[in-house]
Formats: sequence, structure tokens, C-alpha cells
Amino acid sequence: MSVRFSELGIEKDLVEVLDSLGITEPFEIQKITIPDILVGRDVCGKAKTGSGKTIAFGLPLVQLLTPSKPGKPTGLALVPTRELAVQVCKEIDPLASKRKLKVKAIYGGSPIEKQIDAIKKGVDFIVATPGRLIDLLERGDISVTNVEKIVIDEADRMADMGFMPQVEWILRQVEQEHQTLLFSATLDGMVSGLISRYQQDPKMHEVDSREVTVAEMQHRFIAVHEMDQVKVAAAIINSSMKTIVFTKTRWGADKLATKLVQENVTAAAIHGDLRQSQREKALKDFTKGKIKALVATDVAARGIHVDDVEAVIHYDPPSDAKTYLHRSGRTARAGESGLVVSLICWNEELEIRKLMRRLGLKQPIVEMFSNDDRLKNLVEWSVDTAAI
Repeated sequence: MSVRFSELGIEKDLVEVLDSLGITEPFEIQKITIPDILVGRDVCGKAKTGSGKTIAFGLPLVQLLTPSKPGKPTGLALVPTRELAVQVCKEIDPLASKRKLKVKAIYGGSPIEKQIDAIKKGVDFIVATPGRLIDLLERGDISVTNVEKIVIDEADRMADMGFMPQVEWILRQVEQEHQTLLFSATLDGMVSGLISRYQQDPKMHEVDSREVTVAEMQHRFIAVHEMDQVKVAAAIINSSMKTIVFTKTRWGADKLATKLVQENVTAAAIHGDLRQSQREKALKDFTKGKIKALVATDVAARGIHVDDVEAVIHYDPPSDAKTYLHRSGRTARAGESGLVVSLICWNEELEIRKLMRRLGLKQPIVEMFSNDDRLKNLVEWSVDTAAI
């Protein structure tokens, strides 16, 4: 049975904004969390990126938020990456504008002076990465003493990226009573500690989000010669539409993107050393199909949410089975079967065979050169498992 936002307790003016954006029916995570948030309860939501959780916390908080004094926001969302900070602000801004509330993304890699100017003019709801917020707090350019609503978004990613000590330091600076909302794909380990220390009797909600399974992807393991590896990657990319290529290092991503361009592949790198504007342009060009390949490090790829990625190439081997699945899960979305290709140099073969055993993948590692016709259609190429 369909439920409307008004039935969840969302007021008419905000429902009208949602209608104008084409958002008429709430997603599951919104249905189950919004009523609890509106009555002021701490909420813990287990949900993955793409589940609609930004509206789940942003919409009720805009309805509840008290206008702030300059330099003393009343709403705060902590997020792990710059991309997510920008994305969250973009989604909340039309709702906040309706209530004459100001939302601002605060993150490193962008001029701090501009952010300070905006804070001085008055921002009600800050969406921040932990590092930059701590810089501003220590400089005295912002205060969290008046914060009444806190969101910790993608808490598991914060833990993975080593941000938990900073997150906890920020939470300890909030003096007055406040409502805390936490969203995470997993609720164990460090995230569990965060919930027990910083939430009061939280209402727990979980959305069943199906993991893309190994069986839903087309896996290909190709032995390549180091001198020919870039050309093999180029041949695969040119036979697909959108491809994400994974490297271990930022330097490696830059170097590979440059070499792919030399092979007439439209490609761009995305990693933490690039300016925010460069990262945003690369992602935008990739989403719109202006470039065919995005060369990413594991950490940078966490901010990438593009649905129609047809292929993932492990140019450098993943560190473990979990990373293989994280990377590979960028394809095989929305019920499509995605292609996952591992390019393996001679000294990586043992490592890859161990990984395949952990994943339960029984396949041969097949040697190919860049002029091999099979590279033009790896999905159709039948892997002969009997040859193992």
C-alpha cells in the first residue's frame, strides 16, 4: 500500500517542494524513519547508499530545525567524503530554501576563506567532512554549541577511512541536548560503539538491501604482459560504454589515465589529490558519457554512484575478497549483469588464485594480448571451466 509524505507528518509546503522535484512516494527508509525523527527520537538506520536516506533525514530536519545565529549552526551532518557533502547539500537545498534555511557543504580541498565567509553570514545546517570541520572549530570560526540535530551519515565508511576519532571529538563538543541520527550500511564494530556512546535509546530501522552477488557478475581473469597491459585495458574499454578502472595508488591512477588517453580512450582519473572541481568534472563527464573510463582509487570510488557502469577493470589486484566485491559492485546494478575483468601480471597470479578460491570462482586465467578478438566481447566469450 502506497503512503504519501503528508501521511508521515511532513507539512504541506515541503510536500509541494517534493512534488515539484518529482518525488511523490517515499522510499522504504523514508517511510520507516521519518515519523520517529519528527517526534524527536534518536534513529539508527541500516541502509546503503542509493536507498533514499538523504531525504529520510534531510526532510524532517528541515521541518524541525530552528533558524541559527551566525557561526552557530543548529543542524550538522557529518559525511565521509567531499562528493557526499556536495550531494547531500544539493538534495536538501530546495527544501531548506522553502523554509528560508541555509545549507552549506564544508570540506577540505576547497578555499577555507569562502567557507568562513558563508558561516559568518549565517548557515543553519552544515554538511561537513570531519577534518575540515575540526580545522574551523579549532580556529574559532564555527561553534557547535547550539547544534540541536546531528546526522552521522555513512558511519561505516567513516570507520573504514579512519575518521572515527575525529567524529567522536566533534560529537563531544556539542554541549546542549540534541537528537542524533545515524545511517550506515553496517552496524557492527566501531559503528556499534558510536551508537552506544552517542545515541539515547535509538529506534533501529533496517532496509533490506540486496548485495550484488558473485553469481550476478560476469568474471574474466586475463593474464597480460606488463608492456601490453594498457593496450589490453584500452581494448576492453573501447568495446564497452562506461568502465571504472581500479588502481592501487593515486599516482598510478594519474599515470594510467594519461596512457589510456594516448591509446585514444576518453579517460579521467579521480582520487584524493585532485582539486574538488577536477573530481566533480571527471564524475560529471563520466555520468554524461563524455568520457568512457574513470580511473579510480578504492577510496575515491566510494563517492561514485553511477548506475549504468557496464564494466569494472581491476588493473591492480584488489587487496582482498571484500575489496574485490566492493569494486565489482559498481557494475551489475539495477538487475543488469556487469562485466568484471581482472588483468593479471605474472607476479600477481598466486595472489589472484587465492582470491578466486575465497570467492568460490572456478575459472581459468587466460593469457591474452591486446590484438585478441575475444577482448571485443568478453561477455559473449565463453569461459571454458573444463580446462581447469
